[in-house]
Amino acid sequence: MKRLAALIRKESLQILRDPSSILIAFVLPLILLFIFGYGVNLDSNRIRVALVLESNTPDILSLATAFTNSRFFDTRVGQERRTFSHDLGKGAIRGIIVIPSDFSAKNAGSAEGAPLQVITDGSEPNIAAFLLNYAKGVIQVWLKHQGEDRGRAAEERIALESRFWYNEELKSRNFLIPGSIAVTMSLIGTLLTALVIAREWERGTMEALMATPVSIMEILLGKLIPYFLLGLGSMSVCWLVAALWFNVPFRGSFPALLIATAVFLLSALGQGLLISSYARNQFLASQIALMSGFLPAMMLSGFVFEIASMPAPVRGVSCVVAARYFVESLQTLFLAGNIWPVLLSALAAMLLISAALFALTAKKIVKRLDA
Repeated sequence: MKRLAALIRKESLQILRDPSSILIAFVLPLILLFIFGYGVNLDSNRIRVALVLESNTPDILSLATAFTNSRFFDTRVGQERRTFSHDLGKGAIRGIIVIPSDFSAKNAGSAEGAPLQVITDGSEPNIAAFLLNYAKGVIQVWLKHQGEDRGRAAEERIALESRFWYNEELKSRNFLIPGSIAVTMSLIGTLLTALVIAREWERGTMEALMATPVSIMEILLGKLIPYFLLGLGSMSVCWLVAALWFNVPFRGSFPALLIATAVFLLSALGQGLLISSYARNQFLASQIALMSGFLPAMMLSGFVFEIASMPAPVRGVSCVVAARYFVESLQTLFLAGNIWPVLLSALAAMLLISAALFALTAKKIVKRLDA
């Protein structure tokens, strides 16, 4: 413990003496949050929805066929809304379209119009807006094929009653900011540790460290713990900016946020340590960190592009990107709350990725100067 404490103290002093670590941990996230918060737009198709048919009249079945045949929807059909409510909370579907049992009667003879309810997942406002507009388009096309006996008046008899869950105001920032925090933490965590061992080799201090009686595990922990605490501080700054500046609602608990962040930081910092164990040059280590940390987090985490719409091989690659699970965790905590089935599965995946990264790093770092 004395050796480990000495290593932690040494690395902490190095952080204080090196302004680049402070800039990476506290200035870089602010820059990226403002860029993502003000400048990102999204698009989507093949939206996963549930179609609830409360009756099986010919009109209802005909309209249901129009939805299932639409190229904009990936439709699941059921008879009760509560069957799909849990899936909407988990993000397995993006909306629920309810065709009530009295739809046919009101569509045929009511002057007030036939009710049709569309419930959307407001945690992703762009997809929610697309879902609502696509639903309106499907209905208009269906009305045109209903026969001349209904005519133009039929177009006025269907009224959509929309409900947006988890993001009632449908602000895109409420969805983008949590995802951007995950991408930012991926970059920060990887960069902070990618330069650590590479810097030791560049400055010639690794030889002195190898001559000491410390073990490989003590070296790893001595370099990991200070940057782990620095990463938690960076996350706290991001959380404050999201809640106070961008007014993003936070419906989860702060302890759950710290747990999710801590587990994710293990994978991000572990990836940085693995990079620095191979690259003995800080410039090379930083470039590899950017390529392997930031780009996969940006492209394969579900933050920008819907993972379900990616080709199967790319979806498989995304399963080993820890940011994918952190994006899911943060969006759940900010907009939906402590939904533990979602959080626990994400935490388990990030822990597996972290264990694999640290095992590879411990295998690579051996106490030989020619390693």
